[in-house]
Amino acid sequence: MQPSAQRPLFKWLAAASIVTASGAAFAQAGTYPTRPVTIVVPFSAGGGVDAMARVLAEKLRTVLGQSVVIENKGGGSGMIGAQAVVKAPADGYTLLMGSAGETAVNPFVFKSRMQYAPQTDLMPISLVVKVPNVVVVNPTLPYKTVDELIAYAKANPGKVRYGTSGVGNPQHLSGELMARQANVELTHVPYRGASNQLLDVIGGNIEMTFVSLAGARQFIKDGKVRAIGITSPGKSALAPDIPAVFDSASLKGYSLENWFGLFAPKGTPAPIVARLNAAVLESLKDPTLAAKLKDLGGSPSPMSPEQFRDFIKQESAKFGRIVEEAKITPDN
Repeated sequence: MQPSAQRPLFKWLAAASIVTASGAAFAQAGTYPTRPVTIVVPFSAGGGVDAMARVLAEKLRTVLGQSVVIENKGGGSGMIGAQAVVKAPADGYTLLMGSAGETAVNPFVFKSRMQYAPQTDLMPISLVVKVPNVVVVNPTLPYKTVDELIAYAKANPGKVRYGTSGVGNPQHLSGELMARQANVELTHVPYRGASNQLLDVIGGNIEMTFVSLAGARQFIKDGKVRAIGITSPGKSALAPDIPAVFDSASLKGYSLENWFGLFAPKGTPAPIVARLNAAVLESLKDPTLAAKLKDLGGSPSPMSPEQFRDFIKQESAKFGRIVEEAKITPDN
């Protein structure tokens, strides 16, 4: 066969393979899921991301008609779990319940050390909740308000240690923003998850932590830690009894919120992403689920994949400015 005669055949075969692949993807989405779905939480059990992922999974089991399993893969400021999802088959059966840290902040902190690119290696499915952090301290310490904490920090440079779930995540940025805005020296102590940092606040090993309301609520109720501020822009309806750092005299206008969303590996067929997005949106419409998320300190915030992608870009730009101004590096 002459080359000129082969070209139409090659074009036909290429077109046929595209149609076949597309048809297979739609067929797969039509039956998806046929086995359990795993949601990877890139932090240890007991923290805010973990708690909300488990609540969402309960509803998704009903909506998807399959088991939804939570797998905790903590460490590396959320990057170990995120990277595991990036490397997983792009078939909709391994998902990430990601926070702002490993998806919007870490590229600015870790740069070339990153082994994945969040905006290209992860496919946004939907934002799930926005989550303000709570500033909690050991109840035996002398400061009972944010202003008293700042006064103590000014008088005792570096002696206020604050724990976070890892370098460069929104909790770390919350501490750096506080230190810069109040012109005080705070010492950062990174952990693998919220539960350990809370235990160390209770035990007196560190003075305070920034943590999601979900992770701290029971400790606050039990009087094991004292909540002195919430990082939302103004008082939060989720915790009206906790004053906003925003309103304190020493940190006027301060605010920084975290958020959690669902992601799939790059290359996941669009019909499966659409199916998952529809499942999340349907789940978040359920009043019982919404009430549980609010009780955990999260504001349900469903989005389309396109809206979520745009939201991440905006948040990345905001967090990137804080990282640059505070000169945050992996060694902070």
